[in-house]
Amino acid sequence: MLSTDPRYQNYIAILNEELRPAMGCTEPIAIAYAAAKARAVLGTLPERLLVEVSGNIIKNVKSVVVPHTGGLRGIPAAAAAGTVAGDADAELEVLAHVSAQQIAQMSEYLKSAPIEIRHADTGRIFDIQVTAYAGEDRATVRIADYHTNVVLVQRNDTVLEQQDLSDRNDDRLTDRTCLTVEGIVDFADSVDPEDVKAVLERQICYNMAIAKEGMTGSYGANIGKTVLRGRENDINYKMRAWAAAGSDARMNGCELPVVINSGSGNQGITASVPVIVYASEIGATHEQLLRALCVSNLITTHLKTGIGRLSAYCGAVSAGVGAGAGIAYLKGGRFEMIAHTVVNAVAITSGIICDGAKASCAAKIAAAVDAGLLGLAMYEDGNQFFGGDGIVKCGVENTIAAVGRLARFGMEQTDKEIIELMMEH
Repeated sequence: MLSTDPRYQNYIAILNEELRPAMGCTEPIAIAYAAAKARAVLGTLPERLLVEVSGNIIKNVKSVVVPHTGGLRGIPAAAAAGTVAGDADAELEVLAHVSAQQIAQMSEYLKSAPIEIRHADTGRIFDIQVTAYAGEDRATVRIADYHTNVVLVQRNDTVLEQQDLSDRNDDRLTDRTCLTVEGIVDFADSVDPEDVKAVLERQICYNMAIAKEGMTGSYGANIGKTVLRGRENDINYKMRAWAAAGSDARMNGCELPVVINSGSGNQGITASVPVIVYASEIGATHEQLLRALCVSNLITTHLKTGIGRLSAYCGAVSAGVGAGAGIAYLKGGRFEMIAHTVVNAVAITSGIICDGAKASCAAKIAAAVDAGLLGLAMYEDGNQFFGGDGIVKCGVENTIAAVGRLARFGMEQTDKEIIELMMEH
């Protein structure tokens, strides 16, 4: 792919849009961001808050620890943290710089300030609106469709910022329809490493740091350590374990940042850490690693484009497929090997549900990476799934489209049932 090809610049733009740093699970962080922005617009500490969120936000915030809160969980904690200590200009790093004094203030705020939570059934999968009140004044901030997409800022009756909401309000982002598996492999082969170096090196640094923390500390159910116990010298288990360990730490209060993919830190970890671990194992050059990460990240994004940012379909599945593709690239595979790896892997794990962010995400990541590796091993052994085998279609792009249709439309009712089950407690 020549640098003059429009896809070349689009692929670089997509990497820069998707691989962003975030502190903590991105859904509670988005609530904290909205709350911090609402307080800034209000101009004073709110006396009370109204937080209106879609069902998928409830699902992904209910059980996860919000970083820099002293171990607090849930929507009220995220809103209080953003209100008391959030940096409204820092977007997904809104809670990156919180003092011990501010953590204490959060607990006091939760006790003294009413925080009302409402399920906003707007028809949008991703929807957050925070209204902050002080005396006769109020400030409202709404984020929709993706984590930093502020669509409304209002103070009292004055609208300060607003954008129309289309069916899929992603026109601020580069059009993802340019992504194909063949194009991604071509891009990875031809990209000037300097064009992707900064964004990918940040991903390597951040995501390996939190994976190491998960392997050395004690977080959640310690899935990473469990996977690796007794198999320390097996590279396949090492890749699964380190990816899971990053999620162990992230879902359970670790305050290190991650570089996300498709709005998710778990997906960012899953798409990158196994590839990095494998590259180190085989002694790949830094340039080879950067090219393989282009493959893993862009294939993850390609799969997620059809599925949507939030769904009943576990996002780790797509990222595990991306990781398998990146490892195939490091093994010298190109379009044929990578396409078969993708098809094989999605055929294995496409039934995993997303029931919110929590400790068990790490176990799903281990399974997703295993599926990516199995999909690759199948190709290496001359085996494959064929069009007509379940949801598998003839051709990798047709299979990816089928998975998107299954996740976005077929699992709509599943998503509603999951949310109802989670809201019963």
